[in-house]
This record gives sequence, structure tokens and C-alpha cells, in this order.
Amino acid sequence: MQRWRGLEEIPQDWGRSVVTIGSYDGVHRGHQLIIGRAVERARELGVPAVVVTFDPHPSEVVRPGSHPPLLAPHHRRAELMGELGVDAVLVLPFTAGFSQLSPADFIVKVLVDKLRARVVVEGPNFRFGHRAAGNVDYLAELGTTYDYEVEVVDLYVTGEAGGGQPFSSTLTRRLVAEGDVEGAAEILGRPHRVEGVVVRGAQRGRELGYPTANVETLPHTAIPADGVYAGWLTADGERMPAAISVGTNPQFDGTERTVEAYAIDRVGLDLYGLHVAVDFLGYVRGQRKFDSIEALLEAMADDVKRCRALTAEYDGR
Repeated sequence: MQRWRGLEEIPQDWGRSVVTIGSYDGVHRGHQLIIGRAVERARELGVPAVVVTFDPHPSEVVRPGSHPPLLAPHHRRAELMGELGVDAVLVLPFTAGFSQLSPADFIVKVLVDKLRARVVVEGPNFRFGHRAAGNVDYLAELGTTYDYEVEVVDLYVTGEAGGGQPFSSTLTRRLVAEGDVEGAAEILGRPHRVEGVVVRGAQRGRELGYPTANVETLPHTAIPADGVYAGWLTADGERMPAAISVGTNPQFDGTERTVEAYAIDRVGLDLYGLHVAVDFLGYVRGQRKFDSIEALLEAMADDVKRCRALTAEYDGR
């Protein structure tokens, strides 16, 4: 799969393509319907399928300070899109100047001149251009002039997550923030993932017999509510069952919020400096301060037991 950052990286001899545009944060099950349909149309027509997305999130440029927590960094979104069959991902730097493009200019500069769109596949509420003035009707209207067609896909999937609300990135962020990682996983179609580099912490886990990977998460990451979770720690391509702690470590009066993962039953791991992924499978308990270190150790042993069982049950499905 090809990855481009900016219009200038698109090959000059690029032919016709099927295109879909959006932030697609999380590449959740609703997004998967749109992207999957774009790939399907591309295969029917014998042309590449291209996803156009933006960095940073447009809201950060239009309303500075309003950047939402991210469900997946761009490289992870590209991986997920590649798994859906996408042939190329174009990340457009979203600048103040870019935000001023009229809907018509956006269509000409991106869809017509560079990607030579034959079909554009979008959700019903797709908006684009300065002040989000463009919509799917306008997109289709200009398609008659610029020789592309527009297909609108209903991306609204519902389930038990969020009390039956339509699946969306906004709902997923809310569930993650509440610690409902099971609900988030229903929307995403997989466990929510947090990534970052392993850095040195206070090393109290090592002293207590539970050495943890202290993950310095990427900027704007959507981090679950404080608590203990079952999940996986992936490093160097190896996925290991893990007990994951999120919070400030109240037992030792900590103030900095961290994500720490203990790789269950693994001894002698040296992960410092590695980029790792932490997948959240299920909520185990909230964070609390225990009356003694002995009580803490007893709780940690129970946490590990429960996390081991939950990950084994999930892998056995």
C-alpha cells in the first residue's frame, strides 16, 4: 500500500481511482462499511482505492485547543485500511490556509487534478471545504462537470455499546474515557489500542515482583479511565497477555498519570526504548489505595489471575 503525505507526493502519472475522504479516527465498523465499499467499487472498475485523511485533526486548526483524543495514530489507521484492501492513503496536512479552500477548489485540487477520481464514496453527513460548506449533494453536483460519480453509504451501525447509540468515533472516545473498553471494542471491531515508547519509571512494579512497561503514549491519545484492565502488550511483533494499570499510582501518592503493562508470566523482558502497543480487552477494577503493601500485593495477584483468565478466554473463542 502506498502512503503519501501531501498532494506533491502523489505520482504524476496517477490514473483514475475510487476515493473516500474523512478523518476515519479508529477505523471503526461504520468507517469499515464506507472504506470497504470504496475498495469493492475499485475492484469492480479495476482501479486503485484511495483514502484521503487529515493531520492534524481539522478541529485543532479551526478551533485551537479542541483536538479530540485520538483512537488511532495515522500509521495505525493506514495499517487497518491496508487490511481492508486500500491501495493508497493520502494524509493532507490540515493548515489554516488549507481550511480556507472552498468546496469547489477542494474538489478540483484534490479529487480531480491529483487523484483523478472516478467514484467518490462517502457517508451521508460528509462535509468539506471552508466552513464545511460542501456536502454530498454538492459533491455529486460537481461530479457531472468533472466526470466522477458519488456513492453514499449508510455508515450507521448500532449495537449494545452506548445504550444502542449509532456507532461513531465520538461515542467510542466517550466509552474509552469511561473505562468501558468492552463497549469501545464492539464499535471498533477489535480492542482499543494505545501505543508509545517504553520509558523508565519509578520501577516500583519491579520491586514488588510485577515489572511493568511504562508506556509514554503518543500525543492526544485516547486513554481509558483510571483502573486495572486485562489485555495484551505487543513488542517486537510478539503479543503477550498483560495486566494493565492506568492512573497515578495512588498507593505511592503519585501525581503523573501513566499507562503501565505487566506481561504476565514473562521473566527478564527488556523493553526500554521500544515502541509497543497495549490493547485493552476488559475492565478489572478501579484504582485505589490499600491499607498496606501486603494488601496491595494480594490485590495484584488477583488482578493477574483475572487478566490471565480473560485473555485466555478471548483467545479461545
